[in-house]
Amino acid sequence: MLTSSRNRDIERRAEYLQADQFLPPSSDNSMDRIWFIKDGCGLACAIVTWMLIFYAEFVVIFVMLVPAKDLVYSIINGIIFNTLAFLALASHSRAMLTDPGAVPKGNATKEFIESLQLKPGQVVYKCPKCCSIKPERAHHCSVCKRCIRKMDHHCPWVNNCVGENNQKYFVLFTMYIALISLHALIMVCFHFLYCFEEEWTKCSSFSPPSTVILLILLCFEGLLFLIFTAVMFGTQVHSICSDETGIEQLKKEERRWAKKTKWMNMKAVFGHPFSIEWLSPFATPDQGKVDPYQYVV
Repeated sequence: MLTSSRNRDIERRAEYLQADQFLPPSSDNSMDRIWFIKDGCGLACAIVTWMLIFYAEFVVIFVMLVPAKDLVYSIINGIIFNTLAFLALASHSRAMLTDPGAVPKGNATKEFIESLQLKPGQVVYKCPKCCSIKPERAHHCSVCKRCIRKMDHHCPWVNNCVGENNQKYFVLFTMYIALISLHALIMVCFHFLYCFEEEWTKCSSFSPPSTVILLILLCFEGLLFLIFTAVMFGTQVHSICSDETGIEQLKKEERRWAKKTKWMNMKAVFGHPFSIEWLSPFATPDQGKVDPYQYVV
């Protein structure tokens, strides 16, 4: 449980929360709809992400693979790159359109608190910004305008928070982007060597200056994304293994939750038990059923 009064508005007794102080619980259920954040910066970043992936697809296919003399080389690398790109885009879509663990807005009413049947000594936290009962380890996101369970950070590149329900997809997105970036860089190196050995007019369907510019831009993009996503992937895996979100690490919040093994923490994010579905953005992890509202001092 978090004790900092600056981070949470704490009510020591449930009956202190009066129904007329808050809006009633929303009648619509956001879980029944696709989650989508209407943020201009996030939408622009998401569009740029897709455009850069499609640019890499264009250069890899039409500049490097199609003109290659070795058909087997083109087919194998084409299948690998396009598969990784498809998984990266699918992971990005799931991370962007999945509810990250939003707490229902306006549920801090007297009736709802009484329905929790709190015992003496139990407390509830309220968020004054979205008028909701804030579960343990939840934080309010100013962009999403909601409290998010186990919020790690808000990422504009996926136009969403990274939280309890979509962290798997965000980790897969960073992993697949790092892999396609590495693969593209390797192919660019081989293609440059191929062009130096052969005539430049024969190693590409484009003019030599255009080919060089396209390859250099892809090389710059691949190197930049490889470094960024590899670091982010490592940071996320470390955060999962230590069971401490980015916000909790940044604020150095006191740890009051049960400590588990690294393997158990990985299974809590990617699903029980371990399987090939860990690598699939289409498989929803089974995270178990936990009442997010009841906790003891």
